[in-house]
Amino acid sequence: MIARSLPYEGLLHEIVEHNGVLYLGGIVPEDAGLDMAGQADDVLRQLKTLLDGAGSDLSCVLQATIFLTDLADKAALNQVWKRYFTADQLPARAAIGVADLGPASGWS
Repeated sequence: MIARSLPYEGLLHEIVEHNGVLYLGGIVPEDAGLDMAGQADDVLRQLKTLLDGAGSDLSCVLQATIFLTDLADKAALNQVWKRYFTADQLPARAAIGVADLGPASGWS
């Protein structure tokens, strides 16, 4: 069975659940004017809130894909990342540099 929740602008559902696995749509910072540490904290806080609302938590995250418009910001991202995920519960992760993510976002 597939359960979809939190529809967004007729484009996607923020959470889709299939066989007990949650799939989350892209999360972007609410304030793209923040530096990378601020944006990362914002996005990871949003992730935690979504998971909590769905009855899960950060320890259950299996994989994350992060898009950065400037890979020089990766060190700042990593510092915040380590505050949210313990060493024994780190998910698989890819941080990918991209040229553009749209007019209002530094990452997705």
